[in-house]
Amino acid sequence: MNRFFNWIRSLFNRTMDRLEDPEMMLDQARRDMQVSLVANRERAVQAITQKNRLQGMLEEAKKKSAQLESQAATALKTGNRELATQFMREKMNHDASVTTLQESYDAAVQTVEQVKIAMKRQEEEVRKKTAEALAMKAQWKQAQIQNSISKALDGLTFENQFEGFGAAQEKIREAQSEAAARQEMLGTSLQGKMLAMEDQARDMEAETELEKLEARLGMRQQTTSAPASTVSVGVGGAPSLDAANEAVAKSEAERELEELERRLKGA
Repeated sequence: MNRFFNWIRSLFNRTMDRLEDPEMMLDQARRDMQVSLVANRERAVQAITQKNRLQGMLEEAKKKSAQLESQAATALKTGNRELATQFMREKMNHDASVTTLQESYDAAVQTVEQVKIAMKRQEEEVRKKTAEALAMKAQWKQAQIQNSISKALDGLTFENQFEGFGAAQEKIREAQSEAAARQEMLGTSLQGKMLAMEDQARDMEAETELEKLEARLGMRQQTTSAPASTVSVGVGGAPSLDAANEAVAKSEAERELEELERRLKGA
């Protein structure tokens, strides 16, 4: 039941909105002005018609009065005074009618002139109001167009519409950054391997050069015979101090050399 009443209310409001539409209101006002103008023109025509009728009656009464006066003169000329008197009495009655008709005709002329002035003003007012109605209708159309444009602009949601685009672009950038990082790590690993291989080759070359140096210095033979031949005996059968220091130095050098060999082999 409430839905039915709500439907009736919405239908009534929609009908009232249509009836209160400015364009329809202006058209109705223009029609009302045209109807009023037509009605006033009809009244003016009737007033002019009555004025013309009074004018005709006045002219006829004047002609009749002139005719009676001529007949009275003719009767006097013929010596018929009694007939002339009757003509004069009848003329006097027509003269009275002429006076009354003249007053009515003068009043009608004034009324018709006022009606003509009023009609001219009304026609000018109708033309003015018609032009204003057209201008107002144009303004109403312009306002509707502006409202439509404003509603269309209000409905545009650029940020929400392109939010997915921005998120996709951000993910693509992250993927590109990750790919670049992986490429960088891969390049670093290969470079490290290459450097390690170069270091190993250099170590092998250094080992070869070191062996050559040992051969030139005769150190490779001394390392095997040094403990029996290089130690000198001091007074009383004990090794001398120089011999002991030399032996210690050689043993430390041998340990360092062995450590270097292990590092090279490990590399």
